[in-house]
This record gives sequence, structure tokens and C-alpha cells, in this order.
Amino acid sequence: MNEVLLEARNLKKSFGERTVLDGITIQIHKGEVAVVVGPSGCGKSTLLRCLNGLEKIDGGEIRLNGARIDEKGNLAEVRRKVGMVFQSYDLFPHMDVMANLTLGPTKALKRPRAEMEAEAVKALERVGLGDRIHATPNQLSGGQKQRVALVRAMLMHPEVLLLDEITAALDPEMVREVLEVVLDLARGGMTMLIVTHEMRFAEAVADRVIFLENGGIVEESAPETFFHQPETGRAAQFLQSFDYKR
Repeated sequence: MNEVLLEARNLKKSFGERTVLDGITIQIHKGEVAVVVGPSGCGKSTLLRCLNGLEKIDGGEIRLNGARIDEKGNLAEVRRKVGMVFQSYDLFPHMDVMANLTLGPTKALKRPRAEMEAEAVKALERVGLGDRIHATPNQLSGGQKQRVALVRAMLMHPEVLLLDEITAALDPEMVREVLEVVLDLARGGMTMLIVTHEMRFAEAVADRVIFLENGGIVEESAPETFFHQPETGRAAQFLQSFDYKR
């Protein structure tokens, strides 16, 4: 097994009296694609936001490359190394695609603009958007926006990429567009932790599936096991609710 890149130990998170994460322990290995699935409200998105430092944790610890993440010290560095892509794309509507892609690297990483623009062009061509460099977000389809958001995250050269329900708002054809990009990233060795409700998407891309419910891990297994011979009755019931044909 490859080295552990990102790790949560006994992670706890509550909102008021509601416990969302109740002692989660996971390890994400270098080059691995792990997918988190589970019913709505089980803590999937909160887990990603905690790992990226967007939510303050109430207990436990998070480690990146073995070093503990300290919210008072190295959060800025962590957010550079742990990229995140959201369902809502979060592209700046007043900027064209090129400006959206180069803003982060030139400001946060101090990369030369000309160098970043050349890299952005190559990345856009790779995801089939070479002709959309100067388009604004309102001129793009949902699938195109999500591919731009993925490219933007990758141009920061993260060590780990967190994807939060990136296909949830897309129609089936657009889901395939985005899935192809994610599969290409996986083939290139990108370490990813993905939250999704798309079971076919999860099975296609995952090296490991983590089934979350009530703030805890119910089952953790290889995709061929989880989707075709789940180890728990709860996982089997969950898959049936999606009319998933095992």
C-alpha cells in the first residue's frame, strides 16, 4: 500500500446539539481514489470541509503527510495542498475562463502569468475546452463549468483533491463529461476523496468505497465488494434505494 497522504483520527464535529461526525478515522493513500457515499445528512460534505480546514473540528486530529494540521498555523498551506471542488462550481461570473483559472496560481503561488496562461491552455485542451478560453461562466453549460472548476483546482498542483457532489446538478450527458475528466486524473495518479450520490460514477472511479451514516463509517470496502456483495445489510438497503442492480 502506498504512503498515507491524508489522515483523520477520531474526527468529531457537531453543529449545536447535532453530532455530524462521531469519531471518524480514515486514511487516504497516495494515488488512491476513495469515494464516500451515504444518505443525505450523514456528514459526507462536512467531512471534506473539515479535511480542507473549511470547518473547525471539535475533536480528533487531521494529518497531511504525517504533519498535524493546526488551524492556527498551517491552514493556508494545507488549503494549497488539499484542493477542493464544489457542486456549485464557484467560478467568478465577471471573469472569463482564463482569468478564473490563473487568478489563484498567480496570487497565491506567485506563478508568472504567462507561464500559468500557457499551462491553462494545455489543461483546457486536455478536457475538451480549448475553444472556451475567453468564454464567461454564463456562456458555459453545467458540465463545462464543472470541468473548468476541476482544471482550476488542478492548476494549484494540490497533493490531494476533494470533490464534493460535483455531478449532483448535472444531467446524465454532463455527468459523463465530468466523469471522463475525473477518470483521466485518476489514471494520472491524482489522489482524490470524492463525495457523490452517483453510484455508477462511484463504482467507475473508486479504488475504495466508504459508506457513512449517522456520523460514523458503516462499511469500507473495495467497489466490487460494496456494489455487488455488500458486507452489511445497511449498505445493501442503501443501494436498493438507488435501484442499483447488483
